[in-house]
Parts: sequence; structure tokens; C-alpha cells
Amino acid sequence: MNEFVEAMGQVPTAVTVITVKDDRDDVGATVGTFTSVSLDPQLVMVSMDSGGYLNELLLRRDRWAASVLSSGQKAIASRFATAGRPGARLLLAGTPHHRGALSEALVVDGGVTALEAETLKVVPAGDHTLFVARVLAVDYVTPGLSPLVRLRARYRPVGESTR
Repeated sequence: MNEFVEAMGQVPTAVTVITVKDDRDDVGATVGTFTSVSLDPQLVMVSMDSGGYLNELLLRRDRWAASVLSSGQKAIASRFATAGRPGARLLLAGTPHHRGALSEALVVDGGVTALEAETLKVVPAGDHTLFVARVLAVDYVTPGLSPLVRLRARYRPVGESTR
């Protein structure tokens, strides 16, 4: 298993914060697996740890938001990746953000892109759950910013040395 973890750590992935509005609070987490699946229809997929609270909420709430972070947003990625973290509103205090019009989930501003989605299919996959979702809206696209990626167990701006 350690060899597998090390092997997959060699593959850079965009760092994305997934958020969902719950009845009591806003919840979010940093994920490393968020990707497009289809252009027609426009579908995306996120992979969540099956044991996490956000996974539980996504099984009950169909609409959510994905904010793909930019290279200057390492602190946000770390906040949303910390175990025992508070609600998303507290994690985003002092950080520009808005509420998605269609999902009602919090959207982090200043990333490379953000979108709102509605889950169409849930697929159990080992210790994770895959959520395939229809894109409801693209909140913004910022082509001039470099994305934040996770590579070799660290957050890195694209182009940063990996030594």
C-alpha cells in the first residue's frame, strides 16, 4: 500500500475545495480528485473519503460547489484539510467568497475557477465515494492565475521546483 501511495503521489492534482450547505451550517473539505467527465452533457466527478462528514452530507444534499484554488491559496487548502475543522463560514472568515446562486454553497473567490453542480450518480469505490454531477453554473474562470496542485504530499504552485 505504501508503494501505491508513493506512486500516486507522483501525479499532480488540482487542489479543490468542495462545499455544501447543510441545514445547520456550511461544510467543506479540500479534495485532490475533481475532474471533468463529459462535455455533452457537462459532467464533473469528485472523489470523497467515504468515512467523512462531507461525504455523508453529499449523500443527502444533491447540490454543491467546487472552487479550484489558485497558487496563492495554500492557506485555504490547509484550513479545509485539517481534521476537526469548524464550519466553512468560519474557515472563510476574512477570505473573499460568495454563496452560489443555484447550490447555496459557499464559493471561494480568487481561484482559477469555480462551479456549482448537482449530483446525478453516486458510485461506491473502495474507501471512497465518487459523485458524478451535472454542472449547473460556472461561477467564474480566471485564466491568468496558476492553479495550486498537490504533488508528493505538498501543495505547490504550478512550475515550482519539486525538490
